[in-house]
Amino acid sequence: MKKLCVVTGTRAEYGLLKPLIEKINNDAEMQLQLVATGMHLSPEFGLTYKEIEQDGFEITERNEMLLSSDTPNAITKSVGLGTIGFADIFTRIKSDMVVILGDRYEALAAATATMIHRVPIAHIHGGELTLGAIDDAIRHSITKMSMLHFTSTEEYRRRIIQMGEPPENVFCVGALGVENIKTQKLMQKEELTQSLGTVLDMPYVLVTFHPVTLENNTAGEQFANLLAALDRFLEYHIIFTKANADTDGRIINQMIDQYVEENADRALVHASLGMTRYLSVLKYCEMVIGNSSSGIIEAPSFQVPTVNIGSRQLGRIRAESVIDCGNSVEDICTAIGKAKTLKEKGMLQKIKNPYEKSGTSEKIFYEIKKYLLQDKMTEKTFYDISLNLP
Repeated sequence: MKKLCVVTGTRAEYGLLKPLIEKINNDAEMQLQLVATGMHLSPEFGLTYKEIEQDGFEITERNEMLLSSDTPNAITKSVGLGTIGFADIFTRIKSDMVVILGDRYEALAAATATMIHRVPIAHIHGGELTLGAIDDAIRHSITKMSMLHFTSTEEYRRRIIQMGEPPENVFCVGALGVENIKTQKLMQKEELTQSLGTVLDMPYVLVTFHPVTLENNTAGEQFANLLAALDRFLEYHIIFTKANADTDGRIINQMIDQYVEENADRALVHASLGMTRYLSVLKYCEMVIGNSSSGIIEAPSFQVPTVNIGSRQLGRIRAESVIDCGNSVEDICTAIGKAKTLKEKGMLQKIKNPYEKSGTSEKIFYEIKKYLLQDKMTEKTFYDISLNLP
């Protein structure tokens, strides 16, 4: 049996990986190794490793790496602690391949240790751009450490090839989050109301806002502007999800807690909704507001408009249902008004999601398994393309 390791550090990432994890776990020729790290192991972020166990998966190893601070200094140290932890873990479990999704610093620590152990990496969601976040550099770094690549659009596939990765190792498969929308059984509104502990009898918006990690000390001011804009739309209830463990993420989370306490009649917050509840909340909301990738990747498949604030997602391919705006109160209010008009006039039905393809997790698993079961592992090479350079 081939030992196939999947690393997960956040609730959102696990939700995306879950269908792939199920396929690995159910295959007679594969042994699933599941490593939980980062926010999964933090009480502050809901100890979401319990959700993994509740789904029936055995966690092979845990890697404690988060410090109780979100400064650049603390996050740099967390990367170091994570790399040390992964070094010990990969020495013990001796994986044949490691699956890493995305671009967070937990993923960077895992990829660094995996590469130095000379274990091939299968990387999901490479080739993308998020010019307002340090994630951009991390994502491209992981690409250069990886052997197999699974992109969400053809443009992202071409970008990875442009970075020197052999075309035969780069596969355009669509986004796992969109596949989850099509394949998971979501909650009915009444069931969702019961689960959230509040009556969803008024239209509501879903707010997910993260720090723009390439900017200095802007999180508090930008989020204050968002809250001020929400106060001008009292016809909407608000469901907040909390920020990740990024630089200044705790500032946003403290502001959310205070706002919900002061506006308990129209606002609620959850540290972790889990995949099924999150997608169910997304399905029934009037719009997504913030700067999360889910507003760009998943929301269009529900024909839900997105108000995308600021520069954090700058560079991503987007559907016409995504309305970009600046960080000022007036900019956000104008964008909310446009999203409201799109929804009310039924202008979202014909919008196509560029991240939508069929059988995403099946294609990923097929290519990984084919690679692992071949007689000889291929060497990492650099693919040169012809460029008309000045």
